[in-house]
Amino acid sequence: ETELYLKRLIVGGFDKVYEVGRIFRNEGMDATHNPEFTSIEMYQAYTDYFGMMDLIENMYRTIAVKICGTDTVSYRGTEIEIGKPWTRMKMTEAVKKYAEVDYYGWATDEEARAAAKAKNLEIGEAATKGDVLIAFFEEFVEDKLIQPTIIYDYPVENSPLAKRKADEPAFTERFEYFIYASEFGNAFSELNDPIDQRERFVRQVEQRRKAGGTNAQVDEDFVTALEYGLPPTGGLGMGLDRFVMLLTDSASIRDVL
Repeated sequence: ETELYLKRLIVGGFDKVYEVGRIFRNEGMDATHNPEFTSIEMYQAYTDYFGMMDLIENMYRTIAVKICGTDTVSYRGTEIEIGKPWTRMKMTEAVKKYAEVDYYGWATDEEARAAAKAKNLEIGEAATKGDVLIAFFEEFVEDKLIQPTIIYDYPVENSPLAKRKADEPAFTERFEYFIYASEFGNAFSELNDPIDQRERFVRQVEQRRKAGGTNAQVDEDFVTALEYGLPPTGGLGMGLDRFVMLLTDSASIRDVL
């Protein structure tokens, strides 16, 4: 992963950095997933996740017009309107709209788990309200997001590197954007609190060791960099292959790799 090295550069005084990299993840394959893929990671100092929303919308629009001559592209028989303002919804709003479930109606984790069971969702015994929200999103929302849509404010449970929302610490300043029911990129206001970061690293390492990962360890060097000071920073990672699939109307990621 390129992420922690790029953030060190922001600490070192570079205001904008990006890297185009080949990433390998030990995951399965399907039409939109390949273990080896290309990603562009970008970081900008003195902005946040809202700044990154504007950046990615403008970038997609500019590239579509340059490559295709238009900002409305046909993908598998559907007109995708990259040029129109993208819909922006909080994850809680999207779940309320499409699953008709209100996160704020759950007083406890138990109530959330009961709501999941009522809709036959598979969740763990210890699932929290945030875990259940994510499960509802994946099951009932994702496949509805055909036109470009930004889903923001993700639960802290699945966002280990994103900054918490100051007024609602159960959520983070994170978004992902979706086109044709597929996630195309992921962005945060970067976590720049070294104490919070160390706690999250320690928790991650404990979980990995429980799962049998013997070489998991805390990146002390990165925590030290944060102690020197990371300015408020927006970061965004976009899958290049999926974007090329969209612009070339390719059904499978293997066609564009």
